[in-house]
Amino acid sequence: MIFPIKDYNPLERIRFQTVTVALIAACVLAFLWQMAASDPEEVFLLYGLVPGLLTGSAELGPGEAAVAPLFTILTSMFLHGGLMHLAGNMLYLWIFGDNIEDALGHGRFLLFYLLCGVAAAMAQVAVDPDSVVPMVGASGAISGVLGAYLVLHPRTKILVLIFFRMTARLSAGVVLGIWIAFQILSGTVDQGTGGGVAWWAHIGGFLAGMALIVPMRQRGVALFDRGGIPGDRPISGVPGSDNSVPRGHGTPPPADYGRPRPPGRSRIPDSRRTD
Repeated sequence: MIFPIKDYNPLERIRFQTVTVALIAACVLAFLWQMAASDPEEVFLLYGLVPGLLTGSAELGPGEAAVAPLFTILTSMFLHGGLMHLAGNMLYLWIFGDNIEDALGHGRFLLFYLLCGVAAAMAQVAVDPDSVVPMVGASGAISGVLGAYLVLHPRTKILVLIFFRMTARLSAGVVLGIWIAFQILSGTVDQGTGGGVAWWAHIGGFLAGMALIVPMRQRGVALFDRGGIPGDRPISGVPGSDNSVPRGHGTPPPADYGRPRPPGRSRIPDSRRTD
């Protein structure tokens, strides 16, 4: 088992991951509200996504629905089945969400997150349209964040915990590649309905994130780390600027700067900027 602990990917365009933190806070508050309810299981039935209700193959009696089935696609994204379910999802959102918010901007990141959640829900419904088991969790939307991260930063280093015994720095391509391979294998073995996990929601969200990040990213955001691997390049001192050296810390001039140059030698400094 591989668990991500942190990534080495500083923000470049925003000062703070406001939407990422707000989403985490919303999920935590929703979980506390669930636990305070007289019957937490009933919360799942009222606000979780039930595929059969969405497709019309199942029905609820009068007074058994808190919101319309279509609206549960949204409400289900903020509910979780237990503390470990919540903690795992929020860890992944905290590690990977800030850089996707950085690439999209605050408003577009929120829209991206919700669209990935919708795509994830539709993928699970398509695989198991008659299910009457409520589906809850932010996993589908967060899977979209992981898919986007793979497209933008496959070579970025991630610190991971391996079998709770050792740590290592692996590329995001390896970490997320293993993650999605496990989801596909599990979804295939379980045929989308076993084990109490909505594997195909994870897969659908991941693919949606890979697709949506390309047209939704801000201008100048490179794909596949083609702008350089984060941590191995200078970091901008001004949000929204390119990868220039922060103000007050310019590159020292060449040793022969200001001295007479031999005939024919260019007067342009020989330094380059890594993009």
